[in-house]
Amino acid sequence: MDISTPALASIIVLVAIVLFSCFRDINVGILGTAGGLLVGMVFAGMKISEVYKGWPLSLFMILVGVTFMFSAAQVNGTMEKFSAVCVRLAKANIRLIPFILFILVTFITTIGPGNIASTALMAPMCMAIAGRIGLSPFCMTLLVVGAANGAALSPFSPTGIISNGLIAQWAPQVGIPQEALSGIAWKIHWNSEIVQGIVNFGGFFLTGGIAWMAKAKGGANFDIDTIAPKPEPFDWKQKYTLFTMLVLVCGVIFFKLDVGMMAFVIGTTYILFNIADDGEAVKAMPWGVIVMVCGMSVLINVMDKAGGLNALIDVIAIISNGTTITGVVGFIAGLLSAYSSSSGVIMPMFLSMVPGLLEAVNTVDADHAVRLASSIDIGAHLVDTSPLSTLGALCIANAVTEDKGVLFRNLLLWGLSMSVVGGVVCYVAFGLLGL
Repeated sequence: MDISTPALASIIVLVAIVLFSCFRDINVGILGTAGGLLVGMVFAGMKISEVYKGWPLSLFMILVGVTFMFSAAQVNGTMEKFSAVCVRLAKANIRLIPFILFILVTFITTIGPGNIASTALMAPMCMAIAGRIGLSPFCMTLLVVGAANGAALSPFSPTGIISNGLIAQWAPQVGIPQEALSGIAWKIHWNSEIVQGIVNFGGFFLTGGIAWMAKAKGGANFDIDTIAPKPEPFDWKQKYTLFTMLVLVCGVIFFKLDVGMMAFVIGTTYILFNIADDGEAVKAMPWGVIVMVCGMSVLINVMDKAGGLNALIDVIAIISNGTTITGVVGFIAGLLSAYSSSSGVIMPMFLSMVPGLLEAVNTVDADHAVRLASSIDIGAHLVDTSPLSTLGALCIANAVTEDKGVLFRNLLLWGLSMSVVGGVVCYVAFGLLGL
């Protein structure tokens, strides 16, 4: 296989960035932009303006609008108070608590904050509750991270927005019309919910959940006030915040309005009516993730023009066919994601290759494109229970246990094994069953 100098240079730069990010906690978006400029201008003969066109402006604006809105909701205390109200629904039935928490994390992630923000919000409460009700921190981590990642591909969530934005760039190449993009976004979201739910609930029950539920059966005298004291009533600002969240969801689902546009309008009312401290809300936004995704998109765009993506596609196609491609890509995405950023590196790289991969295995159509995109997104996120990921690390940091070393090792083994499990599950679900 002949590889041109620009293509080889782009692959070397990408590999170097991924390896560098494995050993240092850095923002690869900055490196991606610099790498794109280097390869584009020095090796591919591109002008600086051509390189900058790889910055996904539309995606950037949607991410800024949505994350500002939900950062404000977190800053003004709405999300914390809402979470406490939901946990209290368990009343005296202690066995309902893990399931309520799973649904709660799923809901919060779905409506907009995203998997990292919702885990950062919920992990302290969930891990503390686990300690009080005698549930192992490992089992609780599976539920919290599984719920957050399962809902991460919601069209309202930053990760889902990233995925959908990347898919929109090549949708016409695989026969996906513009008007079908919204439905496809929800299809991928539900694929993620189903697969992540099966894997993580399976892990929960097999690693101690069933034994805990049997032991907790006798907890009829359990007092919910001991873990979730009754919060103060919502003030008018928090009620307005909840109302605008409902408006956003209804506007996007029922009236097909642009989520970014609506988030900016709603965010503007937050500022005008002093619903939340806009300075604190801006600080709470995940700027690192936004820069990471957009910066890596610059490099991926240059790689595409330099021929680097086609070279990677040819390598993957050698070991794949129309049925196994979902499992192969799900496994590779998971393996790399265990050491790198799922949404910042793996998704921009692999989702950009979808049309080429489909062409290489002779399955270029909308259905196969959705299945392959689902495999990439799910494979990249199943491994995030690992303590090397932000989500796993947040749960370990808040775990109520005297031996966090044991928890670290168990989560590490589980997370790394998910690259294999992800490959198998994606092969079965999207290759054999064609979900």
